[in-house]
Amino acid sequence: MSRAARSLFVFGIYLCGLGLLLLLGPNLLLQVFGVPPTHEVWIRINGMFVLCLSFYYMQAARNELTIFIRWTVWARITVIFYFAAFVLLISAPKALLLFGLIDLLAAIWTWLALKKDAAR
Repeated sequence: MSRAARSLFVFGIYLCGLGLLLLLGPNLLLQVFGVPPTHEVWIRINGMFVLCLSFYYMQAARNELTIFIRWTVWARITVIFYFAAFVLLISAPKALLLFGLIDLLAAIWTWLALKKDAAR
């Protein structure tokens, strides 16, 4: 597995865990970040989407789909900007920035790995 594929696979595992948590026990995660519990279905639906996204990422990594891996870098970089806007403009919990930072750092890891793989 290339460096870039490995970085995306690891990120996919992270997303799988996050998706399962949002789907099966969302209030555990909300409690950790001081957000009031919810009984809305939307957080579980988001968990399902995150879980599906993790599947795409892990399969793209396993199959060395470099073009897809490259696309994820740009998409994951934008997450921190969206989350910052949510925090600043609509008073979303500041803890959301931690998730954006994880996306940003993972995207940088993948970007650097793509460069190293291309240099081989």
